Amino acid sequence: MTDSRPTAPIETDALIVGAGPVGLFQVFELGLLEIKAHIIDSLAYPGGQCIELYPDKPIYDIPALPVVTGKELTDNLLKQIEPFGATFHLGQEVQVVEKRAEDGRFFVQTSKGTQFLAKTIFIAGGVGSFQPRTLKVEGVEPHEGSQVHYRVRSPEQFAGQNLLIIGGGDSALDWALNFCAGHEDGNPHKAESVILLHRRDGFKAAPASVAKMQALCEAQEMQFLVGQVTGIVEQDGRLTGAKVTGADGVTRIVPCDQVLAFFGLSPKLGPIADWGLALERKQIVVDTEKFETSVPGIFAVGDVNTYPGKKKLILSGFHEAALAAFGAAPYVFPEKRVHLQYTTTSPKLHKVLGVESPVFD
Repeated sequence: MTDSRPTAPIETDALIVGAGPVGLFQVFELGLLEIKAHIIDSLAYPGGQCIELYPDKPIYDIPALPVVTGKELTDNLLKQIEPFGATFHLGQEVQVVEKRAEDGRFFVQTSKGTQFLAKTIFIAGGVGSFQPRTLKVEGVEPHEGSQVHYRVRSPEQFAGQNLLIIGGGDSALDWALNFCAGHEDGNPHKAESVILLHRRDGFKAAPASVAKMQALCEAQEMQFLVGQVTGIVEQDGRLTGAKVTGADGVTRIVPCDQVLAFFGLSPKLGPIADWGLALERKQIVVDTEKFETSVPGIFAVGDVNTYPGKKKLILSGFHEAALAAFGAAPYVFPEKRVHLQYTTTSPKLHKVLGVESPVFD
């Protein structure tokens, strides 16, 4: 569902800020407790970093799924939460959060003017509002999105192209290896050529990826250069190459059709930093019983939070979402005692999920 943006505030049990995997699973855990939720995300689509950064890359540590791509994981989570009819408010950012003295609810307003009255808030914003660090070279802006890219959304668009990939982390190495793989490897988007450029010959990528890259260079399947882009070359309004200054101080022209620059992300909590929450190194401090923040009624799950022993894994976020849902129940149903039930055997949960209760012999 998408919002129609009514003029009066939308009243809801729970408001989830962030539609990544953990935010989506938060809908499920709340739904099992019959807590209705609305979801806000600054992106124009659900999925968070999984969709924005690695929709086609495999993830291997999701329980019961030996391998799943970011897009597949997002699609599965969206299907899983269908019974709960959560409403998405996409392409907007929370700007105002005020706790009302009269009833303890939170008044929330987004950058698009959408207003809410929520009994609870769940921050599932990952690393926050993140933007890729860009290539700081004069004249590059007109080519961003057409020939200069900071993420890969459609690998097929680079098939048969001469690529200059910049960076020394996992993303740069992974995509360099990916675009060197041909049809015989099951990848229909083999590039015509791949040049990997990094400012030094040391890498922050997985050693196995570095070894594969070096083997491909020895086999003349790709090239590796040490240096930095200091300018671009254009012809008839198109980018045709990059000026690369090496460690020797000499600038050379590297011909290319497409530039993919992976300099990492610049994470920013954005307006969340002004909510009055206890923070530690730009992360939200929570307890480990309910994953509640320093403000009662506001919870934080996933990469955005911190606590002793925190591990930034999707599966950890799923666990946090389950406990946060139970922690929120007293705010939503103050007169009701909530019991733990199992989806395998509970007729009530089967009704909530819209499935038939199995008959056991």
